[in-house]
Amino acid sequence: MNQVRLEEIEITAVRAQGAGGQNVNKVSNAVHLRFDIHASSLPEGIEQRLLSHRDQRITSEGVIIIKAQRFRSLDKNRDDALARLQAIVDHAAIVRAPRTPTRPTKGAQRRRVEAKVRRGKVKAARRGLDES
Repeated sequence: MNQVRLEEIEITAVRAQGAGGQNVNKVSNAVHLRFDIHASSLPEGIEQRLLSHRDQRITSEGVIIIKAQRFRSLDKNRDDALARLQAIVDHAAIVRAPRTPTRPTKGAQRRRVEAKVRRGKVKAARRGLDES
């Protein structure tokens, strides 16, 4: 697991949206997290997988932007944003094994052709007799 270093993350407190009464207009409880992939100390492979990942939170400049406003506490939202960033990085760290192409067995090929022939006979039986 590649741990994201805190000094590479830019966190700012912003006002949350949505319900919350008068308090939501006064207190900055939401968190805006910015993480520049290019300037990070992540391994090259993880960087490339992050940049090629199709995610709306990753900008074209290679910056991950996460807005956390799930909780009413700034600390909880900060922890939530950091956990979500770590989840994105952990997902990119997983290297999928290359797919090995397989071929259908002889029996499967034979059953497929027999089913096609059977289906063709059913359709042929539906056709009316030509009286010419």
